[in-house]
Amino acid sequence: MNSYKVLNKQTFTSGNYSLVPIRFEDRYAIMKWRNEQIYHLRQAKPLTKEDQDDYFENVVAKLFDQEQPNQILFSFLENEVCIGYGGLVHINWIDQNAEISFIMDTGLEQTRFHEIWATYLKLIELVAFNQLKLHKIFTYAFDLRPHLYEVLLNSKYIEEVRLKEHCFFDGKFIDVVIHTKLIE
Repeated sequence: MNSYKVLNKQTFTSGNYSLVPIRFEDRYAIMKWRNEQIYHLRQAKPLTKEDQDDYFENVVAKLFDQEQPNQILFSFLENEVCIGYGGLVHINWIDQNAEISFIMDTGLEQTRFHEIWATYLKLIELVAFNQLKLHKIFTYAFDLRPHLYEVLLNSKYIEEVRLKEHCFFDGKFIDVVIHTKLIE
């Protein structure tokens, strides 16, 4: 298993769920989910296996040894099977904040979205607040998935700002919603 130099602890667990440093073996499942869910991601085009291999070999592989990486990515496991991935991205070490990133197996969204997102948030907060001592974490979401906001609000995030007509999507301008949580 790879390990992040910046973290004292590598695995974060809650029941049958765990976050582990992103695994190379999960890269094609991640690519599949990203391509299926491209509508809500900041991704311009579908990924190819070549794109994904290049990203893992030239970007992800270098994150593990950095003192202050700009992102820390994890495989999200249930009973040791990868069912999602995400992490802290756009980490601002000076201002002590980072954006939360997460996508799950597309097939689980319909029936387990709230459960999986709530568990993921609990685990990523351990990384952000207990390990990295960040002051603030936030989500940046196109206003396309209101069920996400329910999970965030139930997890004690606040809607900090709504950027009106901030992104052009499917022929029209849509809002971006930012939810935040501060260290307790």
